[in-house]
Amino acid sequence: MTDHDLSMESLQTKLIQNHYIPDKSTVTTIFLAFKLKKPVLVEGPPGVGKTELSKAVSRAFGMDFFRVQCYEGITFEQIVGEWNYQKQLLHLEMSKIKEVDQDIFNEEFFIKRPLLQGFMNKNPSIILIDEIDKADEEVESFLLQALGEGQITVNDLGTFDLQNDLMVIMTSNSQRSLLDETKDRCLFLYIDYPSFEREVEIVKSTVPNASSALVESVVKMIHNLRDMNLLKKPSIRATVDWVRTLIAFDAQELDEDTFKKTVSVVLKGESDKNKVLKKFVK
Repeated sequence: MTDHDLSMESLQTKLIQNHYIPDKSTVTTIFLAFKLKKPVLVEGPPGVGKTELSKAVSRAFGMDFFRVQCYEGITFEQIVGEWNYQKQLLHLEMSKIKEVDQDIFNEEFFIKRPLLQGFMNKNPSIILIDEIDKADEEVESFLLQALGEGQITVNDLGTFDLQNDLMVIMTSNSQRSLLDETKDRCLFLYIDYPSFEREVEIVKSTVPNASSALVESVVKMIHNLRDMNLLKKPSIRATVDWVRTLIAFDAQELDEDTFKKTVSVVLKGESDKNKVLKKFVK
């Protein structure tokens, strides 16, 4: 399928076939990303499917997938690549023995990291820049420039031009405010916790052997928990894990006994657990 053949309906169908249940806003934003060739900035609470969206698009369209996992202190070298100093030194020693000149500043001695790999890949590709808000502004500015200009320059090696029709998806948990330049150049998508109906559909797609009664009872309780003042609200992943846990216990639905036995699967702190048990267990 080419961009010219793509429609909102076909995009939604392909995502669902690849086990991602999108809402209308998500379908619209990804459709425009294909058509306008613009990066997408995805924000929302942890565990609502921001990262999974890029993987689903990759699967749906047969695109090669690359990922930059950002964290505090991440550097240019860890995103783009770095020189293999041990290999360079070894070749310098060998060149002395053989009394020949050896150029050690070429691609043979450079270890390519995900961003450069994505740039140089010949196939249609998608690159996920995950949790960009954890990187500092200098790294964010570099990524913005590289993606905007379609070029990456490495000292002593040269400039690499983008080799494919690269789609870029960046995620943020709003740990810090991103640069206005980043926001201006991206399509923006906010993914919130899903509605009851959509979350039931997501879980059924992920755990097709689960009964409707079991899925609906778990999702109903998950929504009750998210309405509470918890330190960490349950993610969609937690919902899926809870359903799978109950299946392991041969439970037909979530009752008080199985609730007490398994609620720790979705609650990630003792204070949250005590608060929930006090409210829901007699």
